[in-house]
Amino acid sequence: MEKGQQLYEGKAKKVFATSDPDCCIVSYKDDATAFDGAKRGTIAGKGAVNNQMSNMLMQMLEHNGIPTHFISELNQRETLVRKVSIIPLEVIIRNVSAGSFAQRYGVEEGIVFDAPTIEFSYKNDDLHDPLINEYHALALKLATKEEIDTVKALAFQVNDILKAFMKTLNVDLIDFKLEFGRSSDGSILLADEISPDTCRFWDSTTHEKLDKDRFRRDLGGVEDAYQEMMRRLLEQKD
Repeated sequence: MEKGQQLYEGKAKKVFATSDPDCCIVSYKDDATAFDGAKRGTIAGKGAVNNQMSNMLMQMLEHNGIPTHFISELNQRETLVRKVSIIPLEVIIRNVSAGSFAQRYGVEEGIVFDAPTIEFSYKNDDLHDPLINEYHALALKLATKEEIDTVKALAFQVNDILKAFMKTLNVDLIDFKLEFGRSSDGSILLADEISPDTCRFWDSTTHEKLDKDRFRRDLGGVEDAYQEMMRRLLEQKD
């Protein structure tokens, strides 16, 4: 399928039109940002890892009944996806206290919750993606009640599937961010990516961080952590 003009460039990806108005090509970059863009850098090979890992996980989720935007992987860094209108809600599922949750509520990292939590943030760079609740989302007309209910149900299903799968890689799924979009027929699809950029992955044995926190916190070994997650995923696939 022919790649057309660039439609969008975000912090980690570019999106291109195609000859099919219902399809786009997503191209993953090695650029890395943290703290709302205040920290910037490059993680060598990140784009290829995130693209391929996200595609593998999206296909696994599709197999388990989660509708996604994935169509086909074009090469190491590019993927053909269904074109969606992104719902401007970042959906954050947490299984263990970490990151902003621990800071916000003054608790230590690593507390395993009795049940997963869910948060929404308003996807708006100018406002620094503030936390909002369902009532705010409805008042701002970001989504309908039915769409929010669908997104919540799908997010918890994704958590159940991913958490169990990551255990087979000796990885704990600490928390993660999802984005959803509306397709041309109004269906809600899981979009964006599932990768060390958007998830916290801790080694189940050592609790070593295998995600973007290594970049955020200057822990070193950033590229190695991404490659290690990819290696475990590929080993499991084989």
